[in-house]
Amino acid sequence: MKRTTILLALALSAAAPAMADQALATSKNCMACHAVDKKLVGPSYKDVAAKYAGQAGAADKLAVKIIKGGSGVWGPVPMPANAQVNEADAKKLANWILSLK
Repeated sequence: MKRTTILLALALSAAAPAMADQALATSKNCMACHAVDKKLVGPSYKDVAAKYAGQAGAADKLAVKIIKGGSGVWGPVPMPANAQVNEADAKKLANWILSLK
């Protein structure tokens, strides 16, 4: 019984940060244009993670794009700047996106 409780606690603690960062993405209105596993207006977060997998500085690069916006990487639809996202939250969102498989 004790082992099951420990395993359950570990599983829940591992899932909590992912849910918290998805909640952050929702609160910053990111989920209006992006979804975790399907293309909406912008690419899915899993596609973004795959594109930047293993690239040095990817989290910093994505954090800048989250704040300043961008265009041309995923097609003709530009991503607008997100002034409501501060640097710390942008970095947290970028790390969460890159953690998706």
